[in-house]
Amino acid sequence: MVHLGVVRGVVRPGVIPGVIRLGVVPGVVRLGVVPGVVRLGAPAGSVGARVAPLGGPVVFRGPPAFERAPGTFRWPLAPPVAVTRRFEPPPDPYKAGHRGADLLGTPGTMVRSAGPGVVAFAGMVAGRPVVSVSHPGGLRTTYEPVDAVIPAGTVVSAGTPLGTLRAGHAGCPESACLHWGLRAGDVYLDPLTLLRRGQVRLLPW
Repeated sequence: MVHLGVVRGVVRPGVIPGVIRLGVVPGVVRLGVVPGVVRLGAPAGSVGARVAPLGGPVVFRGPPAFERAPGTFRWPLAPPVAVTRRFEPPPDPYKAGHRGADLLGTPGTMVRSAGPGVVAFAGMVAGRPVVSVSHPGGLRTTYEPVDAVIPAGTVVSAGTPLGTLRAGHAGCPESACLHWGLRAGDVYLDPLTLLRRGQVRLLPW
């Protein structure tokens, strides 16, 4: 057993030999963290997070929908938002992975642009309705399966309605999930990084 706080037979005050203090051993348990629970962090003042058991959806509770300052990114669905599957980057561009995040929804729910830009595509891809939006800085977000209500070439802002969510997304635990993707050029990124402060960082392959 590890005796934390013991150095050459000397016990520091307040440390009981043979007892491990929470928050001391790296990678074990941190204070305020419940084992078996995932907490997707959000900076103070942005989007709050609620914990959920591993394997279940992670529910985010944020401010009222679409109230952030213009030019910022936000959820494409109205909060609270449950993430049923997170971004899983492939080991290289040609191997399998999960190139986006799946958000739990209901059929017919309005899907909105996560940020300002121009609708680059609105149509069918491999039998699925897809909408994509080009944003400043070379970023592009995608939304599927979404039946578009605006055509390609439309200028949008954060919160502009793009279309309605269709049922039947593969792997969704309920009747409908929004697959939300993000790319910088040909590189797939985690779309949840758009909701955090700071710049989007390219993930190494």
